Amino acid sequence: MKALLINGSPHAKGCIYTALSEVESTLNENGIETEMIQVGHKDIHGCISCYKCFETGKCVFNDIVNEVAARFDEFDALVVGSPVYYASPNGALLAFLDRFFYSSSGVDKTMKVGAAVVSARRSGCCSSVDV
Repeated sequence: MKALLINGSPHAKGCIYTALSEVESTLNENGIETEMIQVGHKDIHGCISCYKCFETGKCVFNDIVNEVAARFDEFDALVVGSPVYYASPNGALLAFLDRFFYSSSGVDKTMKVGAAVVSARRSGCCSSVDV
């Protein structure tokens, strides 16, 4: 079993990294292999609804979204972590997730376990997990 951990924070070693590291340690202790990818500092374009992904099987913006989609069959679980700035996950992570789940329609995402980790100074955690 293998889990993909996605760090949506722009800070490489911030609170989300710390939280995901705790998740990673627990998974590793239970025999689950992990890989953490940081996307919060990447320049990730939002979806433009061009539908080219339906024709080509991948997004027209050739970035980390296509890289992860090409490897997603390797993973049995997905853990997403995001800082909460304005009562929702940060923009880079939202752009990543929107495009990933939409453009990788040919990638089997069924029967995969999912979880979310968020961190906020004041409030917005519940709404961010809902997103």
